[in-house]
Amino acid sequence: SFNDRIRDAVNGGNPFGNPLQQGFNTGLFLEPNGFYQGNEADTRRSLATYADQIQIGLAGNLRDYVLITHTGEAKEGSEIHTFDGLPVGYTSSPIEIINYVSAHDNETLFDVISVKTPMNLSVDERCRINHLASSMMALSQGIPFFHAGDEILRSKSIDRDSYNSGDWFNKLDFTYETNNWGVGLPPSEKNEDNWPLMKPRLENPSFKPAKGHILASLDSFVDILKIRYSSPLFRLSTASDIKQRVRFHNTGPSSVPGVIVMGIEDARDEKPEVAQLDANFSYVVTVFNVCPHEVSMDIPALASMRLELHPVQVNSSDALVGKSVYEAATGRFTVPRRTVSVFVEPRC
Repeated sequence: SFNDRIRDAVNGGNPFGNPLQQGFNTGLFLEPNGFYQGNEADTRRSLATYADQIQIGLAGNLRDYVLITHTGEAKEGSEIHTFDGLPVGYTSSPIEIINYVSAHDNETLFDVISVKTPMNLSVDERCRINHLASSMMALSQGIPFFHAGDEILRSKSIDRDSYNSGDWFNKLDFTYETNNWGVGLPPSEKNEDNWPLMKPRLENPSFKPAKGHILASLDSFVDILKIRYSSPLFRLSTASDIKQRVRFHNTGPSSVPGVIVMGIEDARDEKPEVAQLDANFSYVVTVFNVCPHEVSMDIPALASMRLELHPVQVNSSDALVGKSVYEAATGRFTVPRRTVSVFVEPRC
């Protein structure tokens, strides 16, 4: 089944609500867009609730995966609920879930981000947010799904239902000259109610990515796929493996807002009961930082390890990700703004 829980938590709201509703990845609490979603305490709590939902999604959306939630309670996936009261976790196996943030229905990922983020945000930052969303899918347990063009910032000029909109709005440009943003107001049938919201964005040239943005996005997307396939730990096939190996840090009431830290362990000297799956890495830590600023945090449970930045990211064309740092003495992770950083412990 397609996981709309993780989609809505990452993006915010749902395809049938107000388009300006923000989510974990689009600025809720951290960079408000002016649409009222509650006071500061409300939006911080909503952000933490979305983080719980995303972490269950990253763990294959298992109904019996136990997570320490933002309240400090240990809950199974089926006991964590969406804002509509539905259980977030409902699978018995990771092969039952398809994690996604955009598909042919509704707006493209880039269009969703362009609507939900503040009007004055730079296109450079929107591109980073686009990559963060794709990275959450690529590095999740279960089956990751990507809408055609997610990797090249595809736009349908905010058309929410392009079934009958022709090539003008559905264009995919594999010369990378354009992402098809701002080619006009989308057809009235499904979009007219939101034309007043769309028009000032579509006609604003600062919203449109250049060829350099598109190529950089494609490079980053290829990198994150290389990382997924660099270790079987990102592709665990059973619920028991996920429950035994996947742990989330930065949880509970004192968690840093906007940061998810996921550890996945393989056989190590101190854990001989864990079967070895990965010939190269004994531990993987992924840090998703959606904050508009650098974050440093100490995670004592991950201190004294031999973690280093994944070789794919060491060689990345993204200058920011290369500034990610792990300090073994305290278990401190420093991750730049709007960045996913993957740290690995190589086998000796």
